Parts: sequence; structure tokens; C-alpha cells
Amino acid sequence: MPKLRLDKFRPLVVLGVFMLCWWVLPAFIKSFTRISFTEFQAPAWVASTQLDRLEDFWGRRSHSKIELINAGKELARQKSYYQALAQRHEVLEAEIDRLGSILRLPSKREYSHEIARVIRRDLSAWWQQLIINKGRNYNIPQGAAVIYAGGIVGRVAEVRAYTSSVELISSPNFRMAASFENDNRPVVYQGLAQTGLGPPYGEIRDAPQDLIANSQTPLKLLSTELGGTFPSGLVIGSVRWLEPGSSGIFQAGEVHLDKRLLSLKEVSVLIPINPEKYSHNDD
Repeated sequence: MPKLRLDKFRPLVVLGVFMLCWWVLPAFIKSFTRISFTEFQAPAWVASTQLDRLEDFWGRRSHSKIELINAGKELARQKSYYQALAQRHEVLEAEIDRLGSILRLPSKREYSHEIARVIRRDLSAWWQQLIINKGRNYNIPQGAAVIYAGGIVGRVAEVRAYTSSVELISSPNFRMAASFENDNRPVVYQGLAQTGLGPPYGEIRDAPQDLIANSQTPLKLLSTELGGTFPSGLVIGSVRWLEPGSSGIFQAGEVHLDKRLLSLKEVSVLIPINPEKYSHNDD
């Protein structure tokens, strides 16, 4: 029993002896012991600090990588969004231009407008013919005038069930009666063979000798009702020079047509409200 009691208090006795020894030790030995102990612990402290820094570095790097990935995804989403907005804006602008061109169509009481889309135009006959997406299903009559906001496009040459062919005003086979603005005397307009995709043109014949045209004061050529196909006052083009014709009695000249004829997307077919008055004898 006494031995067990001694074992129980042995740690306290050891601690007491250690403290007594530490107390009686000289000061320089205590200082040396403290410094040695600190030096012994220093590598562990440094290692612990480096581990903390390394852990913080990788934590930040991992966090930054996730942020960069999320930022990239958000940037891609916003880019797609604004690209969609830009495309939508282009579509709306095109639709506004289309509706504006329809609103600018010449208004003629004797005719109704049938708006049609250009669905085909062969390179080999670019200035001679185009195909529109309406035919007998929309009561398109053969020989009907075809116009756009800038004036005359041509006339319907052939009507099929769902499409129609339009002979263009620039075709060498196209001919019609015309007159100059503020001058009712008739002249003859005819298309000319075109080269390439440059500005289209035609020619006039039988112009009176007293008419003068030049690049500074071009003459505007308009349609007349003499042929029966076209209402009067539709723009054909402009004449910038005149010269004596082969007969020597009248003048002839070149007609500059609107360059918008190069890229037509929609046209209007003029359908007579009173078909009995309708004829197509411009030739």
C-alpha cells in the first residue's frame, strides 16, 4: 500500500524537483536553455508557416481558377446575347426598309398593288429577267406592270401557277412609250444589252430637237399611258446627253437606270381594277 501511494505522487515529486532545479540554476544557463529550445522549435515553426502559406496559395489559386471559369462562361453568355440582339436589330432594320419601300410605292387609283418577293435571278440573264413568288394563285395577269419604290422594274412576261417571270426594263427586248418630265411629247424607250453588274442603262429615240440634256441638268424620263400597260408618271431613269439620231430629225440618248435594280428583293405588280381598260401594246 505505501508503494502504491508513492507511485501516485511520483509525477508531482518529479515536477517539484524540476522546478527547484530550474529555480536554483544560474541565469546564463536558463537563458541558454531558452535559446536552445527556441532554436529547436524554429524549423517546426517555419515549416508550419510555409505549409500555411502553401495552403493559402493553392486555395487562392483554386478559387481564382473557378472565378475565371465562371467569368468566362458569363462573358460567353453575354456575347451570345448581344450577338443575338445585333442580329435581331439587323432583321428589324431590313423589315423597316422593306415596309418603307412599300409605303413609298406610287399610288395609282386604277390599280391595286400585289407585293411579291424576288425568288430567282440567273447570272446569265441578270438584266433581262427575274422570277417572283406569285402567279395565277394571286391572279397575276400577263403583261402587268411591275414597279418598286424607285420606279419601273419591268412587265410580267409569263405567268405560271405559283410564280411569274418579269421582263426587266434593262432588257434589250423591253420597249415602251415615255416622255420627259414637264414635257408631254412622246419618245421611245428601249433597254440595251448590259455588260457585267455595273449600273444599268437603256436608250431613247425620237426626242425633239429642242431638248437639251447634260450631266449638270439631266432630264427625268417618265412613263406615259400611251402604251396602256403603265400608268403615267413612273420614273424610268435620267438622260444626261442627247445627240442627233440617224434620221437627223430627232435626237437619241442614253438613259441611266436606277442602280437599285441590281439588288431587288421585293416588287409590286400593278393589277388593273378595271381589266377592260387594260392592254399591253407598248411594243
